[in-house]
Amino acid sequence: MLSLVAALAAAAPQRLHGYDLMKATGLASGTLYPLMMRMTEQGLVEAEWQAPAQPGRPPRHAYRLTATGLELARSIEDEGRAPGGALPA
Repeated sequence: MLSLVAALAAAAPQRLHGYDLMKATGLASGTLYPLMMRMTEQGLVEAEWQAPAQPGRPPRHAYRLTATGLELARSIEDEGRAPGGALPA
């Protein structure tokens, strides 16, 4: 979940498709999509259907963090920093 939050936060406020998230996190679809559904149910992520870019292609979900999800991403980032704001070695 941490890698998903980080990937979505890095792209914020842009929406990402599942395939983009799989590439960014290295997660398989069988792991990624259940996590995305759980994070959506928890109010951390919002999903939106997007029309296909090319005719004959199916619509796809695009995801982004909600305000609550962004707060979580910031708190995770803050916890990962050493005193003084530096990243731990």
